Amino acid sequence: MTGTMHCEGRWNLDDLILMKTGPGLERALSVLDDAASTVESWRGKLNGALPTKAFAILVRDVERQAHAAAVLDGFSYLWFSEQTNNADALALRQRVDSRLADVRNRTLFVEHWWKALDDDAARRLLPAAGDAAYHFESLRRFAPYTLSEPAERAINIKDVNGIHGIATIYDMMESGFTFSLSIDGETKTLTRSEVMVFARDPDPAKRAAAYAALLQAFIANKDVLAQLYKYTVSDWVEENVKLRGMTSPIAARNLGNDVPDAAVDALLEVCRENASVYHRFFRLKARWIGVDCLRRCDIYAPLEPVVREYSFDDAVRLVRRVFGDFHPKLADLAERVFEAGHVDSQPRPGKDAGAFCYSVVPDKVPWVCVNFNGRVQDVSSLVHELGHAVHGQLAAEHSVLTWHSPLPLAETASNFAQMLLLQGLLTIDRDSAFRRYLLARYVDESYAAILRQAFFALFERDAHRMVKEESATADQLAACYLDNLRSQFGSSVDVPDEFRWEWLMVGHIYHSPFYCYAYPFGHLLVLALYQQYEREGASFVPKYLRILEQGGSKAPLAILDEAGFDVRTKAFWQGGFDVISGMIDELERLGS
Repeated sequence: MTGTMHCEGRWNLDDLILMKTGPGLERALSVLDDAASTVESWRGKLNGALPTKAFAILVRDVERQAHAAAVLDGFSYLWFSEQTNNADALALRQRVDSRLADVRNRTLFVEHWWKALDDDAARRLLPAAGDAAYHFESLRRFAPYTLSEPAERAINIKDVNGIHGIATIYDMMESGFTFSLSIDGETKTLTRSEVMVFARDPDPAKRAAAYAALLQAFIANKDVLAQLYKYTVSDWVEENVKLRGMTSPIAARNLGNDVPDAAVDALLEVCRENASVYHRFFRLKARWIGVDCLRRCDIYAPLEPVVREYSFDDAVRLVRRVFGDFHPKLADLAERVFEAGHVDSQPRPGKDAGAFCYSVVPDKVPWVCVNFNGRVQDVSSLVHELGHAVHGQLAAEHSVLTWHSPLPLAETASNFAQMLLLQGLLTIDRDSAFRRYLLARYVDESYAAILRQAFFALFERDAHRMVKEESATADQLAACYLDNLRSQFGSSVDVPDEFRWEWLMVGHIYHSPFYCYAYPFGHLLVLALYQQYEREGASFVPKYLRILEQGGSKAPLAILDEAGFDVRTKAFWQGGFDVISGMIDELERLGS
């Protein structure tokens, strides 16, 4: 561990663009335009007889354009997320979105040519793409659903002020909300991340007050937020199902993820079938905290007031330790994120209320956003996002077109890091009450990552159908969500009527429809991986690192097949729930 003291603070974006306005920004825009012009120069030269050497040069030109676009896109997103109420940041975000759409339209002919190429010509040229080969293979998957070049251009232009604009408005509204909470006789104005600290408070009155404050703000804006969601759904359905001819709204996401519909259906069905695993846990928790039945606001209640406070420096050192115990390389890569000044950990109004890692381009250390409040869950969020950052750096030898892991594997490193943290904390702190607290907290988190996210995807499936076929109203969507919640919890949790509007708080369903199933996919996968690690020990480490190092250079199922996992079967997914059941068994023993 380095001797550096880590303090909460803001990140530095100078590695991307030295100045937010002025010569640095204009230079970055010029680099993008020059790269696009080079790609444009290929118009009229592309045909089935193109020499392989020429195709290799074209691929490098496409990579240069993709790199320049990613730098601008990443910079504008990160600046906006650190201060969503900053008019200059918003203006740049809009300017960059427009420029990227223009560049994409100028060079769209390359994708169209490649998708329309006959199979023999594509097979001849593909090896010349080198490390970018899987990107070009993936483009051909979309060939049956590709529209004419003018139509694709129109969609790109439409998206800038359409679906992307809707997502930006949602972000501005959500990040601008503040929440009034009365704590110990004092009324405080808090951000969303600060309010969520009290959702896990030992005091049931504070938990109830936290959820009441959250819901009040979103319900007060429900008409606008619900309409934004209906526009999101309509755009997704109109483009992907009606225009492109995909079989269903979720099939569009599955195609992009290169995962068969059947594998996703199996995952969601096993999650639905295993809701009873968490019903058992919630009934045990109700008994442990002395109530007949949990309220919805109690599901993350700690079993007893076992509180550990962490300074930010303590949290960083703990995270580095658990990474290093697994393999020193992971600890070193995590430390690089701090050394680069790429962590924004300070809660503040206007900042994105969540946590994320943004791996912008392979030659830059990823950026990490968290809102650190000193609790165990904040340490868990930090290790989760640093797991993403480690993943990005391990895959950084790949092309800018193939280094990002496919969505089904995007949560592998982050969830595995949380398992390492759990085991590290259990080893460091032998207090039996804290052990029970940690295990219960992990089951809490597994619920949030597996069952809750799977039921979001199930809600989305229903909501997209309702908007598409029935022109559903906001109230009808809310009723559907309430049915979803009551199916999810059964009789183990009392769900008040106002939670019918909770879906308005789920940013992923606005930004990336059906993204949410990546979480149960990744979490259940990691439980299987961790089981293998416990069986094999050190011999498992290089195989795990190899999964991460492959990034997005192969199909996700190909990567998993190599590692010996068949995710096409319900039995595979059931194994993850069996691990959770085992944890609940241990909790029962500790609580008896």
